[in-house]
Amino acid sequence: MEQVDVVVVGAGVVGISTARALAMAGREVLVLDAAEGIGTEISSRNSEVIHAGIYYPRDSLMALLCVAGRRKLYAFCDEHGVAYRRCGKLIVATSEEENDRLDGIKARAEANGVEGMRHLSAAEARALEPNLSCTAALLSPETGILDSHGYMLALQGEAEAHGAMFVFHSPVEGGRATSQGLEIVVGGADPMTLRCRMLVNAAGLQATSLASRIIGMPSQLVPQTYYAKGNYFTLAGRAPFSRLIYPVPVQGGLGVHLTLDLGDQARFGPDVEWIDELDYTVDPRRSDSFYEAIRRYWPALPDGALSPGYAGIRPKITPKGAPAADFVIQPESAHGVTGLVNLFGIESPGLTSAIALADLVAELA
Repeated sequence: MEQVDVVVVGAGVVGISTARALAMAGREVLVLDAAEGIGTEISSRNSEVIHAGIYYPRDSLMALLCVAGRRKLYAFCDEHGVAYRRCGKLIVATSEEENDRLDGIKARAEANGVEGMRHLSAAEARALEPNLSCTAALLSPETGILDSHGYMLALQGEAEAHGAMFVFHSPVEGGRATSQGLEIVVGGADPMTLRCRMLVNAAGLQATSLASRIIGMPSQLVPQTYYAKGNYFTLAGRAPFSRLIYPVPVQGGLGVHLTLDLGDQARFGPDVEWIDELDYTVDPRRSDSFYEAIRRYWPALPDGALSPGYAGIRPKITPKGAPAADFVIQPESAHGVTGLVNLFGIESPGLTSAIALADLVAELA
């Protein structure tokens, strides 16, 4: 039977970052993914936003890893020539009721260590973004955007430079804990069984499913994954704003916000659509609710300006209507399976948090 020190399942941004961290620590690392390349699911179907760390509960893993990860991400991009822009964002209120909520958002952000948050009057916000309609706003200067694929390629390159190997078209079908280590069954064109000392389950949308197929993993410690689809619509013509524009958050997400890519193409989303099966099609009819939401802060949005863009799916581990869950990083001390680390519910801000999250997994190792 083939043996390897560490197997990382999943070649999204978190899996790649974890492989990099472990390889740089001197571990022998093999990354397995069922897809044809890196970052084909959650990591490539998001807003490509570098989050400041504003919304998350104080001392949560999301808050701690987002703030630390954002600082490490900017430094990594500078060092490796990854394209990004620290464009900043405005969180906008469009009613007196929402004005009052801005103070709580600012206080939470500052408790999390977010730098530079500023409260703006409606006039101050419009001075920055003349097309904006609001009653007040918060400015987050640390928020940015990046080339997420370029970022993942740079992480992969550094992981490989330290000896990590990536193998694609290699679905991990299950495994079991043994006295000699973890044995995993790998499918694909050349199926095989591998033994490893450490297994990092960074399988994203399939992470809970994989954990449930590892014999010896207590089933009561494996949460259920719920799919929260986020649809995006693109804007025809020139972007009306130079910064990201976010409404005050709604349950399940951050509302229909405007983000930009590095080519200054504007897109709106994501919304929240709870689904039972993986489905990335965007229903054009959902744009009806987008127009209503966007016109609260950009009344000049023309009719017919939105086109279906793309969709991503968040791996929620709490159902619709339930309070949002924190990231779950589950080491062997939590479940008793030697060498197994499960990563559950790694949704936004997973892209921003990836390097810090990976460093934490490396410490657990």
